[in-house]
Amino acid sequence: DNRNYFPTLDETGEEISRALAARNAGLFDALKLRFKEKHGLTLRILPTDVMVGAFRRHDRHRGQIAISETLDQASRIFHATLQLVLLEQGKALDAIVNAASFETDAGRRLTRAALANYASAAVIFPYEKFFRSAEELKYDIEALSRRFGASFEQVCHRLTTLQRPGKEGVPFFFLRIDAAGNVSKRFSAGVFPFARYGGSCALWNIHEAFRTPRKIITQIIQLPEGDTFFSLARTVHGGEGGFHAPKAERAIALGCDIKHAEKLVYSEGLNLSEPTATPIGVTCRLCPRPSCAARAHPPLERRLIVDEHRRMATPFSFAFD
Repeated sequence: DNRNYFPTLDETGEEISRALAARNAGLFDALKLRFKEKHGLTLRILPTDVMVGAFRRHDRHRGQIAISETLDQASRIFHATLQLVLLEQGKALDAIVNAASFETDAGRRLTRAALANYASAAVIFPYEKFFRSAEELKYDIEALSRRFGASFEQVCHRLTTLQRPGKEGVPFFFLRIDAAGNVSKRFSAGVFPFARYGGSCALWNIHEAFRTPRKIITQIIQLPEGDTFFSLARTVHGGEGGFHAPKAERAIALGCDIKHAEKLVYSEGLNLSEPTATPIGVTCRLCPRPSCAARAHPPLERRLIVDEHRRMATPFSFAFD
C-alpha cells in the first residue's frame, strides 16, 4: 500500500541524522553521546561470551545498550541506530502499524520490527543526502557503500525506499535467498509480482551469483505477461566472528523496470531499446510457460497431462483449458 515509503519515519530520520552530524564525531561516537545524554544509557561493545549469542541487548538493569564485537562496523552502527529508534520513535511505529489490520499478533510485531529497521536506515541514510548521492553515482551500490560506511545489503535495502513525491528514485525491488533457494526477504517500491510462497525461478541469475562470490552480475528478465526488468545480483556474507564461527552466504537481487535501467551504471553499454531478455516465471507453481526445461513443479492452475509414451524437454506436460 505504501510502496515501501513511510514519510514520517524518513522525516524523523533526517532530523536525528542532522543532530548526530552536529556532534562533529563519527556516527558511532555520536550515537554514544545521544544515548548517554537523552536516555542515560551507555553504548558498549561486548565480547561474544558476554552477549551469549545476541547481536544487541538493551540491559535496563545495568543501564546500557550492548552490541556484540562479532559485528562489523556497519552492523554495529545499524544495531545501535535501531535501538535508538525503538526508544525514540515507538509512538510513530505504533501509529503506522495500528492503521493496518493483521490476522495475528505475530504479524503485527514482525511488521513493527520491519518498520523499525526502515527507521534505522532513514537515520544512517538521510533521504535527501542519499537520494542525491544515488543519482550522482548512478546507483553504484559499492560506491554508495563506501560513501555512507554501510554494507552492500544495507544500501540495497535503502534503495527500495526512495519514493518521496517529487524526489523519487528508481523504484527497485529486492530479493534475498540462500543457497537452497529459500527466500528470506522481499521488498518492492515497484510492481514486481513476488510469489507469496515458494522460491524464485531457477533461470533468474540470482542463483548464479553463488558461483562468483562478491561479483555483481546483471541480467534482463521477462515475465510471461511480457513485463521486462533489469536485474543485478551479488552474494553477501553474514555470520561474522572468527574462523570457527558459522557463516551464512546469501545472494541478493536488486532490479527495476527496464524503462528505468538507463539510470543505472550497471546498464552502460547494453542495448536497452531492443534488449535480449531471459524468460522467467515468478515461481514454477504460478508460471504458465509450457516448454521450460528448468521447471521443478507443474503450475497450480493447469491440468497435468501424464503420457508415459512421450518425454518432452520439460518434466511436466499440462493443458491450457
